[in-house]
Amino acid sequence: MTPVETAETLSELSGIRHGFFGRAGGVSGGEFEGLNVSWSVGDDSQIVEQNRELVRDAIGVGPLVILRQTHSTHVVTVSGAVEPSSLEGDALVTATPGLVLSILTADCTPVLFADKEAGVIGAAHAGWRGAAEGILPKTLDAMVAIGADLSRIHAAIGPTIYGPDYEVGDKFMADFLAIDPSGAAHFSTPPGGQPHFDLPGFVEEQLRAAGLAAVERVGSSTYRHPDRYFSHRYATHQKTRTGRQISVIGLA
Repeated sequence: MTPVETAETLSELSGIRHGFFGRAGGVSGGEFEGLNVSWSVGDDSQIVEQNRELVRDAIGVGPLVILRQTHSTHVVTVSGAVEPSSLEGDALVTATPGLVLSILTADCTPVLFADKEAGVIGAAHAGWRGAAEGILPKTLDAMVAIGADLSRIHAAIGPTIYGPDYEVGDKFMADFLAIDPSGAAHFSTPPGGQPHFDLPGFVEEQLRAAGLAAVERVGSSTYRHPDRYFSHRYATHQKTRTGRQISVIGLA
């Protein structure tokens, strides 16, 4: 069985299938060894499709809906299967059973959402810019627009890069705070070092401020565990390439 991490807050909801897949269990080799699900990093497309099939089999719901992610705040509401990467955006929502909303990451923060009572789910890709510009509130707004209620939504934050591993520098900090000054508390500077940013901490604060039913973190820092996760920053520091892992949620 393909290894996968799950959130207790989502697992307790009947009719919701989800998972945060890492790099283990796939058929890619070389730099992309493991469960690489991205066509755009240089891996063989047929091997990538085999990896995606492993994910579909593990979830057991239906077709994967995969966006061409652009670090935007665009949320796509889907009601049927679409060709992979034929739509652009950084979040998906649906009330249609049988679809598996999918987010690809390699340090950015994946977030999965579910309102079981309304039968509405969502999935968002929150890089630093998307998070600062509001991808998560916009995802929640899109879920509410098709019947969800904030007080019933359960959210799970998946494996991502954590603050101690995310050195960003003064210009990054200035650029971020120019967009969202409320993020100041999530920057820290070690003695003699450069500013670091706590992306999952910022994401969690936004979700809790929205008044959701539950917010949970799953997994560890992608950078700190290159054996378990693909990490773009780690690969860059090693002067190599890396794949993308996938986070998925579906209504059975």
